[in-house]
Amino acid sequence: MNTISISRRNFARLLGVGTAAALARPVLSLAAQPEQSMPGSVTPLGGVVRLSSNENPYGPSSKALKAMSEASGLICRYPDESADQLVEALAKLNGVNRDQILLGDGSGEILKLCADAFTGPTTNGGKNGSGGHGKLIAADPTFEAVLVHASRNGAEVVKFPLTSSYGHDLSKMAAAAKDGLIYICNPNNPTASITPKNELNAFIAKAPRQTMILVDEAYHHYANSSEYESVIPLVKDNPNLIVARTFSKIYGMAGLRCGYCIAQRETIERMRPLQSWDSVNIMALIASIASLNDPDQVTNSRRLNDEAKAFVIGELDTMGYEQIPSEANFIMFNVKRPVVPLIQAMKQRNVHVGRLFPALPNHMRLTIGKKAEMEAFLQNFRKIIV
Repeated sequence: MNTISISRRNFARLLGVGTAAALARPVLSLAAQPEQSMPGSVTPLGGVVRLSSNENPYGPSSKALKAMSEASGLICRYPDESADQLVEALAKLNGVNRDQILLGDGSGEILKLCADAFTGPTTNGGKNGSGGHGKLIAADPTFEAVLVHASRNGAEVVKFPLTSSYGHDLSKMAAAAKDGLIYICNPNNPTASITPKNELNAFIAKAPRQTMILVDEAYHHYANSSEYESVIPLVKDNPNLIVARTFSKIYGMAGLRCGYCIAQRETIERMRPLQSWDSVNIMALIASIASLNDPDQVTNSRRLNDEAKAFVIGELDTMGYEQIPSEANFIMFNVKRPVVPLIQAMKQRNVHVGRLFPALPNHMRLTIGKKAEMEAFLQNFRKIIV
């Protein structure tokens, strides 16, 4: 499963040769520079156009890069103090208490912790008696990581197709839930679609308290629809609700690995014992703190994504290819034929697009890169579909 095709070599280069260069040059804001020279921009290795993993091609905030450069002397220290600072900042940002936040090695670790804590065999109380028990209920298709973790824990995994509007079929998911964990990715990966706020809010309010609900909001910054909103405000009244967030997407820090979740304190305390000590590295913590203090990062990344997305959607519309309405930094569109040969043909041309999602075998998932990258995609796509 190629859920994490981020280049850790890019990050090594940033902290190696790149750090020295960053110290020697002024750090400019993302908005102040032309697209091709934005700080932290991901330069394709070997001429590869990477449109496969929903990364932010403009990279981290200039403030994050500066903070990491200045903090190189802290690498010899354990990250506890920086972790406390990030928790404090996140608690203030989201209007919750410190004990309602759990940091993770990307939101991927949060998803694993939820699977470990709340799913497992129903016959013996969980994996070795120490984990959760109950099934995992999810959409099809959706982001598979938590499904894989639950399956490895011995849990039953139950999947329901998305609705005709590509939302989660909450009525069917609710009917199947008695215990365990319901996973809702909103906006959803790979479809970039949303489940409307009124439907989701009502679902959360009515769900049995013994059924845990994990809402993955990795892409929430990109959503423009009036039908979308975060469910973090609902945590205070719902002890079974967990909301996962990440710095990998709009904050451009996929290689640094920092995420978190918000839940009630008792829920956090069920997850914390299953986590490794100090699982988030100090550079990720420092960059995350700096990113939260740079409002331009979210605003500009969102604007640039919207512009490039509008461009490629317009071109695909002209070519007659229908897309699922997108509220994220990627799109999914119907190629009108089995997608796997097209994925392979694009890869041969050094353009990497999303993998196969069996529930939608004729759809291609495409990350929104810079406009030049989208032009490269279109140029090659036109050649392989003739």
